Amino acid sequence: MFMERGLRKGIANQQYNGFIVEQKPRSMVSEAYKKLRTNIQYSSFDKEIKTIVVTSAQAAEGKSTVSGNLALSFAQIDKKVVIVDCDLRKPSIHKNFKISNLVGLSEVITGQVALEDVVQKYNDNLYILPSGKIPPNPSEMLSSSAMAALIENLRDKYDIAILDSAPLKAVADAQILSVKVDGTILVIRAQRTNKESVIDAKNFLNKVGANIIGTVLNSVETIKEKSYYYYYYETSEESDRLAMK
Repeated sequence: MFMERGLRKGIANQQYNGFIVEQKPRSMVSEAYKKLRTNIQYSSFDKEIKTIVVTSAQAAEGKSTVSGNLALSFAQIDKKVVIVDCDLRKPSIHKNFKISNLVGLSEVITGQVALEDVVQKYNDNLYILPSGKIPPNPSEMLSSSAMAALIENLRDKYDIAILDSAPLKAVADAQILSVKVDGTILVIRAQRTNKESVIDAKNFLNKVGANIIGTVLNSVETIKEKSYYYYYYETSEESDRLAMK
């Protein structure tokens, strides 16, 4: 297990407008994202990790926040990054980045628009593909050959593609996407996610042969300093151990 050890103090419990890696780039949480970024870059010796699904066991665990901060962290080192809102049931990426969601992933998959016509530029290195209109059949759309082709297109056009997906215990969307990408990150919220949910989520991914490259435990509160920080667990086996603590 690899655990970030330099994050004991964390940051104060505050609300930020925007993403912390932008608003507080020298904070302990921003440093944790940098270490997470580095761990992802070196997580595979055989195959470069370019496409990543970020999911969680349940709703409201912070997966979209992790997705956004991680995307920005990669962009800060001059990687060309795209973040895709693949939560076609309850999208939030457009809200977090304050962009339009009139057209997006749904319209690209169904062939109504071209990818280059709907990807929105956030800064010099970061691009965003919002979800677009909520379809009646999200799972079918995400499992389509058009979605698989899109992921390959993103792999060619960008250095890193981060796919924000729906929670695992709610629907099968994250399972579907996890077999189409290079790696999957499971987000767990401290004091919220119980051990059964963590084990179930990991089992869901294992059943489809997903490459779980790590688990992010967020919103950990230290008793002494009432601050929050993030841990990154490097191996998939750690999800079970983490749940037992």
